Amino acid sequence: MSVERDLIAKAEARAAVFGVIGLGYVGLPLAVELAAAGYRVIGYDVNRRVVDGVNAGRSHILDVSSERLAPLVQAGRLAVTDEAKRLVEADAVSICVPTPLSKTKDPDISYVMAAAQALHGVVRAGQVVILESTTYPGTTRELFLPVFENAELKVYDKGVDRPPDYASYGESLSIREGDIFLPRTSPEAAELTKLLENTFRSVNIGLVNEMAIVCDKLGVDVWEVIEAAATKPFGFMKFTPGPGLGGHCIPIDPHYLAWKMRGLNYKTRFIEVAAEVNSEMPAFWVRKVVERLNQDSKPVRGSRILVMGVAYKKDSDDLRESPALDVIRLLLAQGADVSYHDPHVPEFSEDARTLRSVPLSPEAVRSADCVVVVTDHSGVDYRMLCREARAIVDTRHVLSEYTRA
Repeated sequence: MSVERDLIAKAEARAAVFGVIGLGYVGLPLAVELAAAGYRVIGYDVNRRVVDGVNAGRSHILDVSSERLAPLVQAGRLAVTDEAKRLVEADAVSICVPTPLSKTKDPDISYVMAAAQALHGVVRAGQVVILESTTYPGTTRELFLPVFENAELKVYDKGVDRPPDYASYGESLSIREGDIFLPRTSPEAAELTKLLENTFRSVNIGLVNEMAIVCDKLGVDVWEVIEAAATKPFGFMKFTPGPGLGGHCIPIDPHYLAWKMRGLNYKTRFIEVAAEVNSEMPAFWVRKVVERLNQDSKPVRGSRILVMGVAYKKDSDDLRESPALDVIRLLLAQGADVSYHDPHVPEFSEDARTLRSVPLSPEAVRSADCVVVVTDHSGVDYRMLCREARAIVDTRHVLSEYTRA
């Protein structure tokens, strides 16, 4: 049996061993899904706290409960190490490390290259290495693959050198019924696919955020306009405005493509305009707070502002690129006394200042001059919020179904 067919047979029988490098917001959920599907999984992370926590059955990711993680660890389906040499046992290794931007919006692929270096000298013939991390077109072929190429090993690009074999292996690794595996003709096509997906969302969110500003100046309810437009059965996809973009994908990925194109002497105009609009939204909502306080003849300086939610999205503890941090920073810069409540983020540090979530109570709401809803977490008593707050600015339209008592 060939190496490729052997891999496919092991994958179909769930006998393949899977390695996951980086146990963060992508890596840990992937490792858990694979283990739950019947694979034995070896996780690798350089953070000793993460390694010890996962091996003890404790999850550090809100999307993965400890109750789901612990049985997989106890059953020996998932084990985590900080020793890269253990990855030699894996038939397939998935790299799920961060790919942030530098302060100048240039791609930082140091984590990807560190993962490649960790595998250098560990990879063996017949292994499949999957680069899950989002990056710019050309990273895999130009930077990643050369790390592994030496006199003993030949690197095959999935879908290029042997497309039927590796496509079949990818299909066999599918972990849920109904998953779709679409082999690409090149690594560049695969890299660009992820960038297009998130750029599409970034541009459309930028459009609807600008529409929110337009509606505000015209005195029109943007939410009413969006709901009406969404009744069209074709040609319209509903996006909603908010306080800005957060997370790792939508605020970051389009800049990877823009950076790559600048090197080819092309300006990605839609991407840059959308990024500009989206980055202005925290300031737009802070101006709405100022306007609301003015209605009560109160200046921002010295006013008590309660921010509801600091995670970048609903029911998450993820603070990466969260627009709430910009909202808080801008309010503090204007002299406001800012506190926050977030059931998923007990505390965070920003600009050498540590803020801690305050309990949500009628007293806490009444003591604030203005409440700003930035993240629309579930389980929050929004009816009480509407009843007790002196003033509210709702960036998520979450309070629309509630009325003041």
